[in-house]
Amino acid sequence: MNSFASTSHAQPTATPLPFSRLRAPVEDLYPRLFDAILEQRIDPDSRFTEDSLKEMFSASRADVRRVLTQLSLEQVIVLRANHRPRVAAPDRGQTQQALHARRLAENTLVRLACQRPQAEDLKRLRGLIERERQAVEQDRRGTAIRLSGEFHLHLAQMAGNAPLAHFLGSLVPLTSLAIARSECQTHSCCAWQEHLALVEAVERGDVSKAGMLMNQHLDHLEQTLLESTVKHCVVG
Repeated sequence: MNSFASTSHAQPTATPLPFSRLRAPVEDLYPRLFDAILEQRIDPDSRFTEDSLKEMFSASRADVRRVLTQLSLEQVIVLRANHRPRVAAPDRGQTQQALHARRLAENTLVRLACQRPQAEDLKRLRGLIERERQAVEQDRRGTAIRLSGEFHLHLAQMAGNAPLAHFLGSLVPLTSLAIARSECQTHSCCAWQEHLALVEAVERGDVSKAGMLMNQHLDHLEQTLLESTVKHCVVG
């Protein structure tokens, strides 16, 4: 067995997605607030406070604070004492580093996922792909970007290596933010069709194919984000 995988025969404990570490109704607030950021209804130039977000999302101030704290841990929101919260603006260097780190992590994670494909996990991934496809068709760009990130995090859960999946969880929201700030179309940045091909390779346990597809997928993302001319100078 790969030394990066769990040596236990028991099913691995699922690594929680960012929003699953929050309790309802905060769990519902996280995707709504993140979508608003990814759709740039809230951007780095926006002046907002906990109170204004409370009104915008009809949520309690305590719930808003918990979600902002979570997003700050994911490098999406910048929180500083005695300052308004603000949306992060990753530069090209930060984006490039995050993409490089994602490649290192996801190359290992997708190979490990091929060793333990479970029907319920595959069903969940296909459900995310379908929701992502619908979001793209309905021009809900922020939702599509978030769901694309969730796909990668759910795939990482299947690998059975919680620390590595947790590491990926620290990178995906940041690169989602970078994608949102780019001028590329959502489908050209992280196509749901590529996700579907990945799931099919994982389901077959085809380690070589899955690794190749993941590398091609990340190559496509990197080329689109780092080689394109974007007025915000970054994405990923």
